[in-house]
Amino acid sequence: MSAHVVIIGAGYAGVMAAKRLLRTRSDITVTVVNPRPHFVQRIRLHQMIAAGYDATVSFDRALPRAAHRVFGEVTTIEAGLGRLTLDDGSVLDYDYLVYAVGSGQLPSTIGGAAEHGFSVSEFEDAVRLESRMATLDGEATVCVVGGGLTGIETAAELAEQRSSRITLVTGGIVAPDLSERARSAILRTLTDLGVDIVTESRVTRIDGSSCELAGGARVEADCTILATEFGVPELARRSGLPVDGLGRLKVDDRLECSSHPNIVGAGDAVAVGDLLLRMSCQAAIPLGVHAAETILHRLEGSAPRPVAPKFAGRCISLGRRRGVFQRTTRVDDAAGMFIAGMAGAFVKERVCSSTTEWALTPRRSFFYNWT
Repeated sequence: MSAHVVIIGAGYAGVMAAKRLLRTRSDITVTVVNPRPHFVQRIRLHQMIAAGYDATVSFDRALPRAAHRVFGEVTTIEAGLGRLTLDDGSVLDYDYLVYAVGSGQLPSTIGGAAEHGFSVSEFEDAVRLESRMATLDGEATVCVVGGGLTGIETAAELAEQRSSRITLVTGGIVAPDLSERARSAILRTLTDLGVDIVTESRVTRIDGSSCELAGGARVEADCTILATEFGVPELARRSGLPVDGLGRLKVDDRLECSSHPNIVGAGDAVAVGDLLLRMSCQAAIPLGVHAAETILHRLEGSAPRPVAPKFAGRCISLGRRRGVFQRTTRVDDAAGMFIAGMAGAFVKERVCSSTTEWALTPRRSFFYNWT
């Protein structure tokens, strides 16, 4: 049975879904809709803003030749009609839809953030931040707001690559989801790199020269980088599809939308049954493969298999020479084992490199799955 599959989003999940579908069946037409004409290695954006790393890969390499490419943003999904409308007014019909729109940083509630804040969450944000960093001299001060993995990696990369004074501010503790020993290793390395760490302090307002903390204290900042909470696009909610409280498309453990089973979800922008899946390429890649397999099962008249998470660990780069790898259980709880220092940096780099290889090598889409 032939079918037209439209994939919204060409991140890790969308690219893997396209490769798996077209590697398997020659009678399937696949159209990939994406706002930009290249694949973004999101896990490299902190390297891009600190030292000019090229975090993009052309679609000629990232996508199968047989995949049709449409550049733009989907504004509405008319699920009952099997139709999409794009921001230029054009319309696409589909038999199956892979919802892989990804995630991005939520608009900040911090005063002055829209005017003076920068982000590293999306490629366009990183380009803007890279341009700003190029205007700063060696004596400039930079404040990174957020103690999660994005904030840690950004602060460390900048501290190692530049002579600027870097301050990391977080409303709680640094790396709250890691083990105490792994967290201590991160704090020691950040301190060794010269990063000033301010914990349990909430930023209330930023301007062009400082960040104001709750209580009135100020942190000097010629540039403020927000590495705060991530969210998802409003597309599913706007289209009347079932969503959770964060706006993620609700799907079952086969990744099918309950109200419209021909819509299959993958990546950061979906909530999979009762599973708690961290927004990460570690989840997006196998979910992309699984979404494609669900569609293939339906086309063949067989029952799709449920998702079974197989998390392995959390990797944090602390510049180019040091890092931390935190072992986790299959359901992503921190385990006791971790690797730090140069060995941690080696593991992190191998994971980043292999992640790109998995996403860009067609044959590997057969083996990377959660079943």
